[in-house]
Parts: sequence; structure tokens; C-alpha cells
Amino acid sequence: MSLSNGRAYLAIPGPSVIPDEVLQAMHRASPNIYEGELHDLTNSLVPDLKAIAMTDQNVAIYVGNGHAAWEAALSNVLSRGDTVLVLATGRFCIGWGEMAESLGVTVETIDYGAQAPIDLAQVEAALAADTAARIKAVLAVHVDTSTSVKNDIAGLRVVMTRVDHPALLMVDCIASLGCDRFEMDAWGVDVMVAACQKGLMTPAGVSFVWYNAKADAARGDCVTAYWDWRPRTDPDYYYKYFDGTAPTHHLYGLRAALDLIKAEGLEHVFARHETLARAIWAAFDRWSAIGPMQLNIADPPARSHAVTSVSIGTPFGDQLRRWCEDQCGLTLGIGLGRSPADAYFRIGHMGHVNAHMIMGVLGTLEACLTALDIPHGSGALEAAAGVIARA
Repeated sequence: MSLSNGRAYLAIPGPSVIPDEVLQAMHRASPNIYEGELHDLTNSLVPDLKAIAMTDQNVAIYVGNGHAAWEAALSNVLSRGDTVLVLATGRFCIGWGEMAESLGVTVETIDYGAQAPIDLAQVEAALAADTAARIKAVLAVHVDTSTSVKNDIAGLRVVMTRVDHPALLMVDCIASLGCDRFEMDAWGVDVMVAACQKGLMTPAGVSFVWYNAKADAARGDCVTAYWDWRPRTDPDYYYKYFDGTAPTHHLYGLRAALDLIKAEGLEHVFARHETLARAIWAAFDRWSAIGPMQLNIADPPARSHAVTSVSIGTPFGDQLRRWCEDQCGLTLGIGLGRSPADAYFRIGHMGHVNAHMIMGVLGTLEACLTALDIPHGSGALEAAAGVIARA
């Protein structure tokens, strides 16, 4: 018998759960795009987008997903034949490097695998050896959605400064913005990219590039009229914000999402994500005492507060996901970028999530482990509840 009838829960690591306020804001007829309310609303987004990235620098808005922001960021600062250093801790930084290659950029990659963060000492040595400053940019992902690793971006800037390397520091915050603490200016980041469908709780389709004066001055020959961030940053008329028609309904939804973040307070948003992540980790600590299930990232400081990747062995990953969805209405993330994919699953806990939602995920997983006779330790739900109770 299936118990999945009722409201389903999409617990994948993006697109995330969309708040009712965002859905309601988007449920309207198309607005006038030439003047009036939509223009005022769009202008109001800019300071709030800067605030959530903790920056006083520039932000450009693109109609497109996170990959669009990748290409926009690369094309504005690089020339064909330039070299970038990719610090890979999962599928997404590798993908960003592949996009750079497609633009005619030479890519050097240090691959840390799927279970470890960036080794800062190794990066420092690589940059110190680059005495000719061939490397024009260092590409890193703050939180890689495929592995759930969280990298020390502030520490990365420290080592770049220590060896006095002039490369741009470019960071993908698509999975982390509005979930894990990120401070663009204080951490010395030159270019940062994100998208609306994860911590910003809006349907996929809009992405952003934040950049400072150093990045703007880099100005390579890869940039085209559409990707050029300058007209979008300081448009002399509304059309140039998007180099075409505005993503009207996304803008209304994003406005509602940013209002929710402002009302809660960004510091509280970070604290909520951290507490709920620790509750999940507490449960897995108990489950993993017996049987095949293990958190992908062993070191807690290197774990994301937005997504958790889990190793459970073949074929349990796919069996678990299907049971949770078919029997309980809970959709978990696939083992993206991992091999074999059916040995992994992921939990998204980003954006519009609260304690009872997370306890629901964990309770469903407990039922699934029991139903499928997957060996596991006891006391997981009590451990998670204890974290929430102490919060």
C-alpha cells in the first residue's frame, strides 16, 4: 500500500521547495514591461542581491540557469588562450572548467576527488610556482552539489595573497547562497555566480554574477554583447537589464523570496540551515554505526549546510529513493556525478525548510531502511530530535 497521497516533498538539492508566498507572487497576468511597477520592482532587487552576497560591488542578472552565469562570468574576464586553475571537488567545478575550455581557454585542474575539500597548501604551492602569472583566474565551488563538500574560500584568498598572485578568485555559490555563510567582500572574492532555484527559493530560470572593479578591468576578448555585464549592471534604460524581455514572473517571485529572507534575517537563515544540517548528521552518525550507509564528507567543517551526499552501496541508493517516493511521497536526489550512481543519494535541505520537514525526511528514511531490510544503527531520530531540541 502506498502512503504517498497528499502533498509531496521535493527534497532534492535544487530546485528547492518554493514558498507559497513566491508562488502567489508569480500567479498573475503578464505586466507592462515598458514602465511602471515592474521597473520599480527590478530596481529594488539589486541592493538586496548585493546584501545576500555581502558585497558592495556590482551584480548583473541573466535569464538563464547556473550554467548561463558560468559562461557570463568566464566570458567577461578571459581571452582565448588564457589559463585558469580549476580546483575540483565534485562535478560542478569540473563542468565550469569544461565550459572555459569550450571558450578557447587553457584549463589546468587539481582534482581533489569526491570526498575532500580543496588542499590550500597544494594550491599555494601551485600558485607560487606560477612565477610568470600565466594563471588568470582560480575557479572554485563554495559548495559542490554533487558531493556536498564545502570549501574554505576565505582561506583560498589568504594563500593567493600570501604568494602575491594576481589571478582573479572566481567562486560558484549556486548551491550555497542564502544557506551557507558567504561573504564576497570580506573573503576577497572577485567574481561570484549563483542562481535563483536553491537558497533563493524561486523556480529555475534566473542567474546572477557579482563582480568587483578588478574583475571588470580584466576585460577579455571572449565577451559578446549578450553576456557583457556592463550594460546590465548600470542600464541607461530598462531593456538593457536583460538584453531583451525581462523574466517578468521570476522577478515577482524573487522579490517575494528576498522579502522572506529579509524578514527572517540573514544571520538567522544561516543558523537555521546549520542546525537542520547538524540534525541530519546526527541521525546519520547513528545509522552508519551498522551497515553500509556513510556520509560522503567525513569532516563536519567541510560539510555543506544545504545538501548532504550519502554513500549506501549498490543498488541500495536507487532502491531507497524509489521506495521513499513511491511509498511516502518524498523525492531525494540522485547520485549525481558519482559512479556507480545507484550507490549514492542526496538530501537537499536548502531554502524553505524547517524542523518538522527535516524530521519528516529522517523518519521516512528510517521507515525505508526498515522496509528494505538495509542494516543500520538505532537511535537516529532521537539524536536528530535532540539537536533540534537543544537549538
